[in-house]
Amino acid sequence: MSAPSFAIVITAYEAAATIGAAIDSALAQTRPAEEVIVVDDGSRDDLAAALAPYGDRVSLVQRENGGGGAARNTGAEAAKSEFMAILDADDAYGPRRLEAIANLAAERPELDLIATDASFVVDGVKKGTFLEHNPFPRGDQRRAIFERCFPTGWPAVRISALREAGGFDPEMRIAYDWDCWLRMILAGSAVGMVEEPLYDYVLHGGSLASSRLASLRERVALLEKARRNPNLRPEDRPALERWLGVYRKQVARGAIEAALQGEGSRGELARLARSRDLGLRTRALAALAAAAPSLVRRLAPSPPPPEERFGASD
Repeated sequence: MSAPSFAIVITAYEAAATIGAAIDSALAQTRPAEEVIVVDDGSRDDLAAALAPYGDRVSLVQRENGGGGAARNTGAEAAKSEFMAILDADDAYGPRRLEAIANLAAERPELDLIATDASFVVDGVKKGTFLEHNPFPRGDQRRAIFERCFPTGWPAVRISALREAGGFDPEMRIAYDWDCWLRMILAGSAVGMVEEPLYDYVLHGGSLASSRLASLRERVALLEKARRNPNLRPEDRPALERWLGVYRKQVARGAIEAALQGEGSRGELARLARSRDLGLRTRALAALAAAAPSLVRRLAPSPPPPEERFGASD
């Protein structure tokens, strides 16, 4: 079968200084996209000037600031192609990425989500890949999606299936991609993966414990939301509840880590120490951190580097 059409959609906020590399990579594909669309999510910098050298090779859609999920919804609405291929404004495609995705789409027309492996780029250096920390599930994708966002945050997504699933949740500020893929998979969508790192994902090494904690909290929120999904089957619930428990514990540990770095509050630690959703050991550690943070700081291990924070249970 012939490959479907693709729109590369780049969402941008305050990205005038970095978006050039992303656009260059989108335009340098060995299999060109039918459309390259930039969604300006209410930026205050001069993004239009940064796009001017590209002329009509790039379409610009402007909107009021609403976050990444809302911006991706706008990109999907603007696209005329069958698939939206996602690219963040400070990342880049390898030259063969769209070709590899298109080939798999032609071979397996039932797929609604198609990704490639991605390289983690820290301070300009590639340090490992997404699949090293997130193996692609060979079996039950319905249950695997509760554990981790295995389609990655940057797949090509069939726009009709995206719309049927309700698009991205604009209320989610971080995990809107995982939440969307989860809803699509529970509704029957299948995911394919090209196991070659053809996407460069730039990790910002300066990210602090507080931002990690916010991410963990959204993991809990999306799984709590999944409990109410009408497509959830009874046999799905044990896996959902298991991983909801895992991530609640991770939130508690993240709150302890943030507090020890001066970014959290003892009040939150005291609340966690009383939580019935957590095990005795985690509650005890939260209570100790609230009462004697200097002691816990000496006992706590150093946080892992950014590229190692993408494992299933991190």
